[in-house]
Amino acid sequence: MHWHYRGHGRSAPPADPDRIDIAAHADDLDSVRRHVGDPPCVLLGHSMGCQVALEAYRRRPAGIRGLVLICGTFGNVTSTFHGMPVLDLVLPKLLEVAQKMPDIVRAIWSRLPPGLSLKVALRAGEIDPDRVRPEDFLPYLSHMTHVDFPMFLRMLRAAGEHSAGDLLPHIDVPVLVVAGERDTFTPAFLAHAMVDAIPKGELLMVPGGTHVTPIEQPALVDAAIVEFFRDRVLGS
Repeated sequence: MHWHYRGHGRSAPPADPDRIDIAAHADDLDSVRRHVGDPPCVLLGHSMGCQVALEAYRRRPAGIRGLVLICGTFGNVTSTFHGMPVLDLVLPKLLEVAQKMPDIVRAIWSRLPPGLSLKVALRAGEIDPDRVRPEDFLPYLSHMTHVDFPMFLRMLRAAGEHSAGDLLPHIDVPVLVVAGERDTFTPAFLAHAMVDAIPKGELLMVPGGTHVTPIEQPALVDAAIVEFFRDRVLGS
């Protein structure tokens, strides 16, 4: 099962504009689980989805057979961009501008050409130009232009304030952490820290991988997840 966060994709804007934190997303995840009959499950999350999966496990671990955490961290994500608190410094200023001129900010954001954003990401080295196919990445960039930018900034701030670090030693299910060696959004040292703290954690460090490792090296990532399901989840 896959669902869209509040205000993303096919999900409507949140009825309560202030309920866009990690806890709210974890509640949505739990609602999805219950809606489909609440079967045993493995939670998979990418980027901020790692924090959502961890928070969902904290709130209701019953029925969760394992976690797959891909290119993410356990919390405070805004403090580790490029290994520094860059976003912690920049985000308040962006939020201030977005609150003062929300309509102008929305108009500019919604008109950003996805192709231009792709070129910037490639030039900056945030994604691997030799492994990313534009047709795989452009739909994501196009989708982001339809997300309300002020809401997205508030959501990012909430993710930066959240941490599940205290939970890691108490997770009692197998956990696969997939990380990109060159991920600048959630650097590799965070993956090592998570695996060291989780009793049943294992790490796949993808050589040369960035924050979009799953679409750069899908065969490697898919094979690791299949093996994890077979040996660690179903075989346990």
